[in-house]
Amino acid sequence: MIRFESVSKRYDSGAYAVQDLDLQINAGELCVLVGPSGGGKTTVLRMVNRLVEPTIGRVLVDGRDIATLDRVELRRRTGYVIQQPGLFPHLKVADNVASVPNLLGWDRARVRARVGELLELVGLDPAIYAGRYPHQLSGGQAQRVGVARALAGDPPVLLMDEPFGAVDPIARERLQQEFLRLQAQLHKTVILVTHDVDEAVTMGDRIAVLSQAGVLQQYDTPAELLGHPATPFVADFIGADRGLRRLAVTPIEVTDLYTPPVVGPRTTVDAALAAVKAEGTRWALVVSDEGRLLGWVDPAGPPDGPRQRDGAQTVALYMRPLTARVGLDCSLKVAFAEMLQNDAAWVAVLDGDRYVGVLTPDTLHAALRRSVGGEPVQVIS
Repeated sequence: MIRFESVSKRYDSGAYAVQDLDLQINAGELCVLVGPSGGGKTTVLRMVNRLVEPTIGRVLVDGRDIATLDRVELRRRTGYVIQQPGLFPHLKVADNVASVPNLLGWDRARVRARVGELLELVGLDPAIYAGRYPHQLSGGQAQRVGVARALAGDPPVLLMDEPFGAVDPIARERLQQEFLRLQAQLHKTVILVTHDVDEAVTMGDRIAVLSQAGVLQQYDTPAELLGHPATPFVADFIGADRGLRRLAVTPIEVTDLYTPPVVGPRTTVDAALAAVKAEGTRWALVVSDEGRLLGWVDPAGPPDGPRQRDGAQTVALYMRPLTARVGLDCSLKVAFAEMLQNDAAWVAVLDGDRYVGVLTPDTLHAALRRSVGGEPVQVIS
């Protein structure tokens, strides 16, 4: 756990970089610091490893005032990742990752095992990458090595200052998801600085919004921050499109789903037509006996050929494929993107291979309103 107790950092000019900060980051949480330039984000981050000393107040890690700890020892046990990974250019990847364990006095076998483990963990095959030099890596690969190096000494705390800001958008999103996968396994206490609100929403368990001079405006979960900004500054900073941003942090729930009529592949067209009329709709989903989604059918629609649709035939003859589908564990953002990508009026939701229901623009809108306590939210539908 990291705790800032009434922390201020004042320059010689008298201006504040950080002012009266009270903040607690629980063990295993990923806290994101966002705010405008000059908001003190990096200053807050660097106080944790004593690259910056507070003018007033205390910073505690696991209950210990870090001002009483040796700076060098503290930094060796605090992972630090910056925008440019800062790899030692004359050292191979393996030696870069091994730098902190070597400083900590680990034996060679343990260091070698740790390097291999971490390169695999960040998605780099040790057989391919361990012997390369930094100039032989892409930006994304170098950033992965930087993360591996920061984790090498198994630090309880990880500090990340714009860690993905120097890579292209595609690599950035991939690195974000890769790091979240790592964090789910490692449960480090992480402070991450970013200017990107979308990155903050994607990455953070909690987000701290700092205004000029490092004044804390709100410290909350992404969902609460987007749904209920605490101050006009927060509302303005996260943007008028915060309702759409909230899609990314709102999970699909079974209660959000619409359940249209369901028929089996052996159901006759007449029986399917009766089922959709009873529900007041025009279409039905075709689901196997095992609950697997096979497609959809409009039993009253035009025939596929010149002959009339035969009501005694099974719907399997007229069934159409359904490509717009997502998992129940996805966010509303993923479902909305799937609708747009497939130009679909609705998207099927699956729990593994089992069909659960469908999400329509109307039910998606209702789910988003539910997530903000009934406030009206503008959603394109």
